[in-house]
Amino acid sequence: MLRDGFLGRSTPATRIVIIAAVMLLGAGYLTRASRAEALPPRMSLAMLPLTIDGWQGQNDPPLSERVVEVLGVDDYTLRTYVKGGQQSIFLYIGYHNSQRQGDTIHSPLNCLPAAGWIPLEQSRITIPVHQASAGPGLTPIEVNQVVIGKGLDRQLVLYWYQSHRRVVASEYWGKIYTVLDSVRYNRTDAAMVRIVTLLPDGTTAADAEPRTKAFIQALFPLLPGYLPS
Repeated sequence: MLRDGFLGRSTPATRIVIIAAVMLLGAGYLTRASRAEALPPRMSLAMLPLTIDGWQGQNDPPLSERVVEVLGVDDYTLRTYVKGGQQSIFLYIGYHNSQRQGDTIHSPLNCLPAAGWIPLEQSRITIPVHQASAGPGLTPIEVNQVVIGKGLDRQLVLYWYQSHRRVVASEYWGKIYTVLDSVRYNRTDAAMVRIVTLLPDGTTAADAEPRTKAFIQALFPLLPGYLPS
């Protein structure tokens, strides 16, 4: 089962305290909801490089207006990256300027079943990445990893939520941070980053791990210009 970190392991009393704190913060959130959010400048996701550390990308067909409306995204990119003879990497990044009017980030676990894909294995993995704000060394980030299936087909999905130099795997903590950031910074902008790769017959998530990790490690240092801190 996929756990949501601390909330997944906490006692009922602890959860009550957390919920109460979020409600109090929510009161502050509502008092500022009428104020325009002060968003820093950022580059459009359409400007994300098509070549990333040897991975060559191409833009996929755009989402329909109806899908964009349902997702509530203000900017997104949808691409396929290939490198040598490796399986392709399918990249989606959806950015929300604000989550105050109901346009909250959709979890892939809610969307996949509607497209006929069933989660078969769920876990979290840690990937060391270069993060400029943390200095020249590597910083571990935790991301969700899900094997999905439709008939005989299998795919591996990795995704996380990102905002203000923060990477969050838990959807619950992502919502808590949204409230906190609204109160502290008058901002609720955030993004969801998702990569997908095929799992041919007889292969597992472990077999795909080298290419998915390598791609994420190449992609991650580029994101701050498109997902502002």
